[in-house]
Amino acid sequence: MTSPQPTSDTHTTDTRPAPTPPRTSREVRLVSVPDTLPRPENLSVVETATPVPGAGEVLLRNRFFHVFPALRTVMGDGVPDAPLTPLRPGDTLFGGAIGEVVSAPAGSTLRPGDLVSHAQGWREYAVVAASECAPLDDVLPDPIAHLSQGSTAYGALTDAAGVRPGDTVFVSGAAGSLGSMAGQLARLLGAGRVVGSTSTRAKADRLVADLGYDAVLLRGPEQDPIADQLAKAAPDGIDVFFDNVGGEQLRAAVAAARPGARLVLVGALSSQLSPDRPSPHAPVEIDSFAVILRRLRIQGFSGLDTTPSVRAEWAEKFAGWLRTGDITFPHVRIQGIENAPRALYDAAAGKHLGTVVVAL
Repeated sequence: MTSPQPTSDTHTTDTRPAPTPPRTSREVRLVSVPDTLPRPENLSVVETATPVPGAGEVLLRNRFFHVFPALRTVMGDGVPDAPLTPLRPGDTLFGGAIGEVVSAPAGSTLRPGDLVSHAQGWREYAVVAASECAPLDDVLPDPIAHLSQGSTAYGALTDAAGVRPGDTVFVSGAAGSLGSMAGQLARLLGAGRVVGSTSTRAKADRLVADLGYDAVLLRGPEQDPIADQLAKAAPDGIDVFFDNVGGEQLRAAVAAARPGARLVLVGALSSQLSPDRPSPHAPVEIDSFAVILRRLRIQGFSGLDTTPSVRAEWAEKFAGWLRTGDITFPHVRIQGIENAPRALYDAAAGKHLGTVVVAL
């Protein structure tokens, strides 16, 4: 398998109508459930018959799809109560995608060449119910920006955490698809100081230079404990914790929280993407007495909690901020579906900064 060549770009995507689809196309399937992080050999790029749409369905040629590391969580038995379907050997992977309409059912408002967002990524062609396709307009400078996880970060910081001017905000997993947006958003929402955490000095330097962070903590066996680093980076404590990770970093945030602080949990990557023993469950011991005495608010939040009104508000603000340069969409673009299995492994291992996207 060739190594993927990541690039970052912001050019406008060509939206000319797609040609007649081929008889066969490729998709990425799970071959075996990984014992650790998903390696390329756990996946296979297979050639299969190009799907044929039925009544009420749209045939799409995928242009981009999001490489979402937490797919590891649903490989095998999945997670009870989770909204994602378990992936078993032989299943095709799925995830957010931008597709170009090849054909649409009679009476549909969709036309060949239109771009839509949908959830059937990891394949070159997809058949999707017309009701599950969200047409894209030209509000965003580049359609690839529709794969940003910014709406979730925005909802968590506004609806759940209620970031206020002057707040000190701590973002764990600051270099991921959510964290790379959260730092910028916290700054735009008026935070006085933004602290993040990541795994390498190179990513930390970029987070400070380009993505709104004042200081970044480094995790790892050779680093000082996160709690000690956080005490130095935010000596007066924190008001908001945007948590992608859990574990040690959640404990540190509770210890550093000011009275009335808001802790919003959006991920549990310390367990889900542990290279030693990945688990969908993320037990962590915190000081519950500190939670009581300081009247801390701890709330879980997922993309499903972002209300339609907040999504609409986010889309308008995101478009404006992109055009003025007040925000960027950090992403790495991997060319070709044949490089998708390696891209998932690299993303899960924390190689990249921002959202990882496969371009077809």
